[in-house]
Amino acid sequence: MPDYQKLVRDRIPHIIRAKGESCRIRVLGLPEYRKELRAKLQEELQEYLEAADPADALEELADMLEVIRALALVHGSDAEQLEAIRSEKAEQRGGFTERVYLIDTD
Repeated sequence: MPDYQKLVRDRIPHIIRAKGESCRIRVLGLPEYRKELRAKLQEELQEYLEAADPADALEELADMLEVIRALALVHGSDAEQLEAIRSEKAEQRGGFTERVYLIDTD
């Protein structure tokens, strides 16, 4: 049996069992869950950076977004509040759509 030792999406055990395979799981406590979510975000970022084409890149970005939403909940917030914070920062400081690259300042 392969040894994964990592946080997976909630339905993964069901999917494994539906294929006639078995798996062992445990439910993490909050401190370990937070730690594993951070590790999962790093994993998904690495997969995004290694994506070979736009479709794969979008899949990885969607995975990152799912992890970010879970992290928001861990920090006592939700996706809507996270979006409000993002929107306010974009209003005050702009986004990244204009491709501005700061070289230096005086």
